[in-house]
Amino acid sequence: MKKTFPLVVAERQPKLVLDAIKNELRKYLKRERRKPLPEGVDFWDFDCKVGKGEAEPEVKHPGDVEKAIEEAAKEGCPSVLVEIHAKPGHRTKKEKEAGGEAV
Repeated sequence: MKKTFPLVVAERQPKLVLDAIKNELRKYLKRERRKPLPEGVDFWDFDCKVGKGEAEPEVKHPGDVEKAIEEAAKEGCPSVLVEIHAKPGHRTKKEKEAGGEAV
């Protein structure tokens, strides 16, 4: 998904515009997570980038995308570019401590 969202929409309150953007992003992530996993894959991971207005997109953690959009709205950016790409994820085992408990 690569999409530019306008943060300023005529006849709509800014808070409602932000809520609509967040809702669309959550729906996209849920839809991607429901897709069947390829063999040998543990989960779907996501590469996320957020760009404020015409600025170069910055890499963000999937949990920080909404916060970055809110920051762009507070700064008065007219639009925000969001890129989210699903990729296969593999779990790594945690190393055990000397006491025998997992970290």
